Amino acid sequence: MPSFTRALPPPATDPPATNPPAPTARSVLPPLCLAAVLALPALVLPAAGPAAAAARGWAVVPAGGGRPSFYAEGAPGTVLQDTVSVVNRGGEPVTVRLGATGLRVTFADPGLRVPARTRADVPFTVRVPAGAAPGDHAGTIVVRDADGRSRSVPVRLRVGGPALSALTVEHLAVHGDRITYELVNRGTTVLVPRLAVRAEGVFGTLLDRAPRTLPVDLPPGRRLALSEPWSGRPALDAVEVRLTVTAAGGARDTADTSARFVPWGAVAGAGAAVAVLAALTVVRQRGRRTSDGGAVSETRRESPREYPRSEDELTGVVT
Repeated sequence: MPSFTRALPPPATDPPATNPPAPTARSVLPPLCLAAVLALPALVLPAAGPAAAAARGWAVVPAGGGRPSFYAEGAPGTVLQDTVSVVNRGGEPVTVRLGATGLRVTFADPGLRVPARTRADVPFTVRVPAGAAPGDHAGTIVVRDADGRSRSVPVRLRVGGPALSALTVEHLAVHGDRITYELVNRGTTVLVPRLAVRAEGVFGTLLDRAPRTLPVDLPPGRRLALSEPWSGRPALDAVEVRLTVTAAGGARDTADTSARFVPWGAVAGAGAAVAVLAALTVVRQRGRRTSDGGAVSETRRESPREYPRSEDELTGVVT
């Protein structure tokens, strides 16, 4: 698929005048008006400069004209063909390189030099992956010149297959004053999800947010991490949170999670106070036991012995 160039038609010129020439400005205008006429080109040319420069630049368009972008349809595993045109309207040649994002695009000539006032048509192919999900896919053809300036053309690709709308809500959790979760498009169409949030505490409903459309587009197979603010969460409660997400085509999923809110600062302070009181109680009890034990020992040391100390004393007692 070699590229080829075509010379652009020369700019149109005005036909020769058939009327007799008008009188010169010198013969019909006073000197002051003549000076204004002579200064007129200096006022007009700078304003026309940018437009003229744009007309002399280069552009990228789909071949054939009349199309703002490329559009193709195909089943997984097929190869689609089209042609992009690089138009150089300037008076100097331009060197460009062609690339693409989002799709598997192969150009017949990814780098070329386009002469002045010439159009270069470059064929290319779009390969649809064998495992591509049915539905709409998007990409872009990007062309850059040697100075880093770029031009682009969108590419829309529709992969054949049954349309399926499906999604899941995953990794639901409560972190501080936010509810975090992930949405996964399990279908074959682009989804615009709608979210509803509900939270129930021990003493009743804490959150009841009606379904609203999220400002996101979720392509097939994509995963998106999102969060929901919760500025008025309770300080002390046990909460059950439920997220319900829906989308066009019947897509729907729910997810539940539990959260416990405890004011750990207050609990830590109360726990420290209880620990101090317990320690004081133990110290007092140990002090009392020590005092009682010393009195008993002293009494035992002062008391005389009441039992015999020898056999004579024992015999005398028995007699």
